[in-house]
Amino acid sequence: MNRVVAGFMAAVVVVVLSGCASSLSGGVYSRDQARVAQDVEYGRVEAVRVVAIEGTKSNIGTGAGAIAGSVAGAGIGSGSTTRTVGALAGAIIGGMAGAAAEEGITRQDGLEITVRLDSGRTIAVVQAADVQFRPGDRVRVLYARDGTTRVTY
Repeated sequence: MNRVVAGFMAAVVVVVLSGCASSLSGGVYSRDQARVAQDVEYGRVEAVRVVAIEGTKSNIGTGAGAIAGSVAGAGIGSGSTTRTVGALAGAIIGGMAGAAAEEGITRQDGLEITVRLDSGRTIAVVQAADVQFRPGDRVRVLYARDGTTRVTY
């Protein structure tokens, strides 16, 4: 029975963590950015470099892992002391595993795009690697009022 509960909790952890990932794509806008004017500049891509965008590090993964670990750890042994120690150890190990899982599940590939703007200024923008850019490409750079900057065609 405890294995069923632990398996169910692990599935819940994966579902919860996958819902935590916010998109860093140049083509995805937050609800607050919809219907809001953005400044636009044009330029040419000078360089593109593949980068890793780290995953989220909230307490959701830690908490979910600790719960699942404590349930699994409580199933160890037959005495109340052994179960308590098992639950504590399971919670600690599960919390660490949950935090690592959250960061790993939400980590993504990104691009650092260096753009020489028509104004003469050079900027670099990091965003998800869902659209490929090449040096020499003519692009638009959009600046939102909240500080978000994105490169698009």
